[in-house]
Amino acid sequence: MNTPQVLSELTSIPSYPMPEGGVVQLVTTSDGVRLRSARWSSPGTRGTVVLMHGRGDFIERYFETIQDLRARGFAVACFDFRGQGGSQRRSKNPYRNSVGNFSKYEEDLAAVMTSVVLPDCPPPYYLLGHSTGALVALAALRRRSWFDKAVLTSPLLGIHAGPWPMALARGLAHLVPLAGCGQAFLPGYARRPLVLGGFEGNPLTSDRKRFDRDVNLLQKQPSLGLGGPSFSWLRAAFNHMDAVHKINRDTRLHAPVLIVASGKDRVVNTEASRRFAQKAAAVSFVVIEEALHEIMMERDHIRAQFFAAFDAFVTPK
Repeated sequence: MNTPQVLSELTSIPSYPMPEGGVVQLVTTSDGVRLRSARWSSPGTRGTVVLMHGRGDFIERYFETIQDLRARGFAVACFDFRGQGGSQRRSKNPYRNSVGNFSKYEEDLAAVMTSVVLPDCPPPYYLLGHSTGALVALAALRRRSWFDKAVLTSPLLGIHAGPWPMALARGLAHLVPLAGCGQAFLPGYARRPLVLGGFEGNPLTSDRKRFDRDVNLLQKQPSLGLGGPSFSWLRAAFNHMDAVHKINRDTRLHAPVLIVASGKDRVVNTEASRRFAQKAAAVSFVVIEEALHEIMMERDHIRAQFFAAFDAFVTPK
């Protein structure tokens, strides 16, 4: 199986067109990985929202959210993490995520900020991170002062291990990579991206239309997709979660944070996010009780609750 090249364009379908005016820019990280980024200007003057996606995400999934943000007067910048979406993949199987250390994702953010956002996007800057992107954002906020505020949805601060005891999940995440099998998919996860007919029982969204929309994007451009997580990815996730959970009221974050958690999340542990917010300084916490994991891909009334929280936090009256 051939590793796909970096994509220099965005994919759209007739029912889900790309927002007008998008500029795609390829960025090279400090360790030589090529990333796909995109930015949109806005007629407003409210600054720029930088989107950081979850594991397996790609820019096209957020076209609707990008439109919502631009309608609020924000410019938007986003990018695909290494190993997924239209960015460079180094695994022989492109459906595997080969990252072994989440600090590499922080390098991705730094490359996009210095090459795209700071030179070409209007300040002030706000961060909107989801799941894995939200975890990486929290780590970055300890060291970087780019952002005025950060809004994080369903952050990866704890996982649901399914039928496995957590001690077993952690033990396997440590031992399997040591045995040279870290690239193996976790048991029970698909080795291919989302497919039509996979809506029933999915843990991501209760909105069939948006689920099928994302599948149709993948059918048009299969190289955007990713399979389930690997043992190496899980080990890296545990290591980064453990480091972020050391943040407390004595730790300075360079921006106030709002966590918007999902009440019916079966991917990440909502209670872990609640505990983090209780012990960290300048972190607020709300739950949308009906939401599954991907709040920005949820039904209209759930998305409306999210944007009400976003608006009140980013630009309070």
